[in-house]
Amino acid sequence: MSTGPHGLPFPLEAFGPDGRWEHTDGVLTGRAGARQDRFVPPGGDSLESVSDAPRLLGAAPEGDFRLSARVTVDFAAAFDAGVLYLHAGDQEWAKLCMELSPELPTICSVITRGHSDDANSSVVDGNSVWLRLSRTGDAYAFHASDDGEKWTFVRTFALGAPERKADVRIGFLVQSPTGEGCRAAFDHIALLPGGLADLRDGS
Repeated sequence: MSTGPHGLPFPLEAFGPDGRWEHTDGVLTGRAGARQDRFVPPGGDSLESVSDAPRLLGAAPEGDFRLSARVTVDFAAAFDAGVLYLHAGDQEWAKLCMELSPELPTICSVITRGHSDDANSSVVDGNSVWLRLSRTGDAYAFHASDDGEKWTFVRTFALGAPERKADVRIGFLVQSPTGEGCRAAFDHIALLPGGLADLRDGS
């Protein structure tokens, strides 16, 4: 894999509102402003009126891959989150979140296909957890971990047309849908080749 600027494992570009992204001593930090989110309510407004949130994204590698990071969030309001983000198109994206949902730190996932779904996975003890986004063939998967070694399955899904894999972007997002702003930090960032043989064996 190529190395991006500042020692990150791949080149990244900012999208959306200013996230004041910084990368120092192996830690990437970003900040969402008040009421910033990227979510289209299932029964609500159309995509054109969706709110936005700071994103730092790079081109996904060809073939199978695993993107992982430890995510630490300075929670202040409901649904503040640090996120691993997958962008497959203007109306198709996915989020794996370390989120205050709404009172307890929780692993949450969102898949958007024109409108968003929303699913809680497990409660986290503290404000830090490891998250992983992977691709195996045409399928994506989300996992979470307490230590970055043994992984717990969150969900698997397909997103975007297989022939448009070259357009997929992956990276990081910070959100604060109900609050006045949120800071999240990402460290131990790794982008590795290869997918997963078994989604549920902890590897």
